[in-house]
Amino acid sequence: MQKSLFIVLEGGDAAGTTTHSLLLKDFLESKSFKVYLTQEPSQSKIGKLIREFLKNKDIPPSTDALLFAADRNLHYNNEIKKKLEEGFIVISDRYIESSIVYQSAQSEDISVEWVKEINKFVELPDITIILDIDPKIALARKKNENLEKFEHITFLDKVRNLYLKRAEEEGYYIINSDDIIEIVQERIQAIIMSKLKK
Repeated sequence: MQKSLFIVLEGGDAAGTTTHSLLLKDFLESKSFKVYLTQEPSQSKIGKLIREFLKNKDIPPSTDALLFAADRNLHYNNEIKKKLEEGFIVISDRYIESSIVYQSAQSEDISVEWVKEINKFVELPDITIILDIDPKIALARKKNENLEKFEHITFLDKVRNLYLKRAEEEGYYIINSDDIIEIVQERIQAIIMSKLKK
């Protein structure tokens, strides 16, 4: 019987979390695992509201953090938890670490502890993989008209450093996503298969 597993891919903008979540889902399904792929912001009404706000520089960072926490609470309890209970491997393209890193990077008034506190009603993933990317390469992958309020080099440098610091503190896996997609994906697959074999 398949054991459930909750996997999260995290990283700065254009690190490839969406691409690699999709590729990982296809790979695991090819190995006959039941897989459920999801993302944050979610597809809920709160998630859709967040997507509107991501391009609005007038929204306070604390509002961002609270909206993400509300969306995540709904997302985990109504979607992720149910799929885990049904025995699925759940892959989420972003989760709590995105809030911890992005919102605390936006404002000195927002602490890591506060973001953890407002997210205390959801469970942590079994595996968190940080896709690490040079911000210059990340911005080169983006088109200017699609840039969100977070996407400028100084801020993305801060985000990258915070992700790496969090990974060191929490023991997360770090994979350099500057490499070609196939190599990055092979490294992700190796981590997941090693965990599943255990």
